[in-house]
Amino acid sequence: MIEAFGRTDVGRRRKVNEDSFLVAPASHLYAVCDGMGGHNAGEVASRIAIETLGDFVERSGVEKEITWPWGLESDLSIDANRLKTAVRLANSQVFQTAESREELAGMGTTVVAALVSDNVLTLCSAGDSRCYLARDGELRQLTQDDSWVSAALGEGILNSDDVERHPLRNVITKAVGARDSIDLDVFDHPMQPGDLALLCSDGLHGMVSDEEISSLILSDPDSLEEASQRLVDAANDAGGRDNVTVVLLRYTEGS
Repeated sequence: MIEAFGRTDVGRRRKVNEDSFLVAPASHLYAVCDGMGGHNAGEVASRIAIETLGDFVERSGVEKEITWPWGLESDLSIDANRLKTAVRLANSQVFQTAESREELAGMGTTVVAALVSDNVLTLCSAGDSRCYLARDGELRQLTQDDSWVSAALGEGILNSDDVERHPLRNVITKAVGARDSIDLDVFDHPMQPGDLALLCSDGLHGMVSDEEISSLILSDPDSLEEASQRLVDAANDAGGRDNVTVVLLRYTEGS
């Protein structure tokens, strides 16, 4: 069984909330998108991505003869294929919309999406929106940021102490809709009863440390609604420089 709750907030500095999120228990899909682009185009990009994700995952769960535009990858599970195709379709839809409307040129969005089946969490992400997993009192990041500082850290150009203050820390290297095609990593992760997954935009993890995130979501595990509010409040109390969006998922026995 999955219990879920999502929350988004404009933050303290922005006038428009360009984040979007999805909590769809019927199709077992959960997602966070953080849009970017001038003239509020980021809001359009994130909304298109969320709608496209939800539509394909819902249809692919019930239509046996559904078309797979890029075929099926035999080394991936059926849910991983579903989720990867959904994000690729979202990429195409955002890119085509941006190409067709001058005021939306250059828009894009990050995405982190989770599809849950039985005790398996299938994840796909692009950009710096993240999925964390809290298990047995410990929090770890499951997704990898597509960002300049993450790549530099992996190559040894930066060390972990430099990341938070580096001037390029907000530069992402991959986004849905930025190009006509997108390379994606998708993977399955087994869940255990009591696991708590957090999907979030960088409006949270850019303002609140992983240690504080862990403390906030584990301090009252019985209420996802209250935990999500604590996360949003912490980001805003730290300055609220960006929109902040969180989706919490708890896996319990009986799934």
